[in-house]
This record gives sequence, structure tokens and C-alpha cells, in this order.
Amino acid sequence: MSKVQGGMKCVKYLLFFFNFIFWLSGSLVLAVGLWLRFDPNTSSLLNEDGAPETFFIAVYILIGAGGIMMLVGFFGCCGAVRESQCLLGSFFACLLVIFGAEVAAGVFGFLKKDKVIEEVTNFYRSSISESGNSTSIVTIYHKIDCITAINDFFNEKLFIIGYVGLGIAGVMIIGMIFSMVLCCAIRNNREVI
Repeated sequence: MSKVQGGMKCVKYLLFFFNFIFWLSGSLVLAVGLWLRFDPNTSSLLNEDGAPETFFIAVYILIGAGGIMMLVGFFGCCGAVRESQCLLGSFFACLLVIFGAEVAAGVFGFLKKDKVIEEVTNFYRSSISESGNSTSIVTIYHKIDCITAINDFFNEKLFIIGYVGLGIAGVMIIGMIFSMVLCCAIRNNREVI
């Protein structure tokens, strides 16, 4: 039998729904990270010797965060259905840590955007001067101004990451609120019984 009744039962199912959305959001973060990592343009540009690693560090953070979000979303669903204070409290703590990590990664990405563009531009310029690395890089951006193409490429991809991050932050905040409300309702129900 369910420990919560009335309005809290609605919160329970809303928490389950938001955890499912959170799991889907984790899937989206993982997909964007994998897309950025394995996109043919990105891979051929940044897999050369001496390529800047700053961009891939942020991408690997996205991949890791997406996988963890999927796992935490799954456990949040279980905590909501089983009405477990322990799982809900752990879910809240995990969300708080992930939220902090995503904010840190977003700030890192925003502050290092110019450095990433500069590193890639310098890598491109040095690749042109060397005959060995220039073929794959030049073929990507051969039809337009190369420096402009590099700037546009990273600005477009970083906006995608930013918009996905803002959407997920909203889902995370709602999940934290619902988990604490349900956890308190379960605790109060136990005290009454």
C-alpha cells in the first residue's frame, strides 16, 4: 500500500514523470556529447597530432555527465515508485552534485571558448605550414575563409551545448524540489503512523 495519499500521490507521480524526463535529458546530453566527439568534421579536424585537447575535455565531461544523469534518473524513478526516503535523499544529493558540475562545465566552456577557438586556429595555421597534416584539415574548410569557418563552427556547437544545458538545469531544479517534498511527506506519514 502507498505511504502517501492525496496531493502527495500526485507529487509522487510527477516526480516519477520528471525523473523519466531527467533520464531522457541525460540521454540527450550523452547523445550531444557523442555527436560532438564522433562528428566527422570535428573528428577529422581534432584527431590530428598536436590538436588542442580543450574541446575534447568539455565533450568528455558531457558524455560522463549524460551517463550519470541517466543512471541517477533511473534511481530517482525507483525512489519515487518505492517511496524510499533513502533513495530520494540520495537522488537529491546526486542532482545537486551534477547540477554543480554542469554549472562548472558551462562556466569553463564559456570562459575557455576563445581559447579553444584560438588553439584550433593556431593548429590549423601550423597544419597548413606542414605538408603532412594539411590534407584533411584543408578539405573541410577549403570552400570558404578558414578562420571564419573555424569560429562559426565552434560558436554554433557551443550554443547547442548551452541551450541543452539550460533546459536540463530547469528539469533538475524541478526534480530536486519534488524529491524533497515527497521525502518530507513520507517522513511525516511515518511520524503519524
